[in-house]
Amino acid sequence: MTEDTTSAQTSIDNSQNPQRSENRQPDQLRTIRFQNNIAPHATGSTLIEWGNTRVVCGVTIEENVPRWMKEQKKEGGWITAEYSMLPYSTHSRKQRDATKGRIDGRSQEIQRLIGRAIRAAVDLKKLGPRTIWVDCDVLQADGGTRTASITGGFVALSLAIQTLLDKELLKESPIINGVAAVSMGVVNGIPVLDLDYVEDVNAEVDMNLVMTDKDEYIEVQGTGEKGTFHHQELTRLLELGSKGIKELIDLQKQAIAQGL
Repeated sequence: MTEDTTSAQTSIDNSQNPQRSENRQPDQLRTIRFQNNIAPHATGSTLIEWGNTRVVCGVTIEENVPRWMKEQKKEGGWITAEYSMLPYSTHSRKQRDATKGRIDGRSQEIQRLIGRAIRAAVDLKKLGPRTIWVDCDVLQADGGTRTASITGGFVALSLAIQTLLDKELLKESPIINGVAAVSMGVVNGIPVLDLDYVEDVNAEVDMNLVMTDKDEYIEVQGTGEKGTFHHQELTRLLELGSKGIKELIDLQKQAIAQGL
C-alpha cells in the first residue's frame, strides 16, 4: 500500500517561458510527488516523482557498524548510500555496473554525495551502533536524479527512523536537520531553478545545491559548462536554490507526516 503527496503548483503567467517543461517560470520547481512505503521490505521507502524523473529511495538498517569504525573505536553509527540507474531509465539502454564489473565514476560520485548529505541530517552518536543504507534506484531519468535521490532519501530515512522509534530500538530521534537538494543553472542566458534533461545538456552554467532546513549549506557544486560566469549570476543561482530548498522542505514534511 502506498501513500502519496503532491506538490501544489502555483497558477502563474507562463507566457514568457513557454520552452520550459510544465511551462514553468525561471524560479519554479517541476511537480513533485512522493509515494511512501513503495518497498515493503525496506525499513522506510518512498518513490519520488520529480517531473519525469522517478527514483525509488529505500532505507535498510543493519545492527552493526563498518569494520573501520570498530578498529578506530568510533562511537555511534554510520550512514552510507548506493545509487544506480536502471538499464531502461534513459532513452538508450544503460549497462548495469555489475555487468561492467565496477561502479562507473559518475555513480560513485553521486552515491558519495548522497551519503554526505544524509549524514548531515543525523547525530550519528544518537543513532547507536548500527548502519543505515540509503539505496537510490533511478527508474526514469529526466535531469536531477542526484537531487531527487537526496530529497527522497531524507523522506525514506525519516520513515525508517520512526519505525525504529515505534519498535523502541531508539529512545529519541537522531535526526537533527532536514535535508534537501535542487539544481540550478543558466540556460540561454537566464538563471533558472530545477533543470530537466534538455536544459541540463544545454546549460551554460550547471549547479547543484544541498542545504538543511536551517538554511545552512551542505554542498555547492557549480561548473561553467560553456565558459565562465559572474558573481552576480552565482548570487542569483544561490537565491533560486535557497527558494527551491524551502519549498522542498515543506513538501518533505507533508510526505513524512502522511507516512507516519
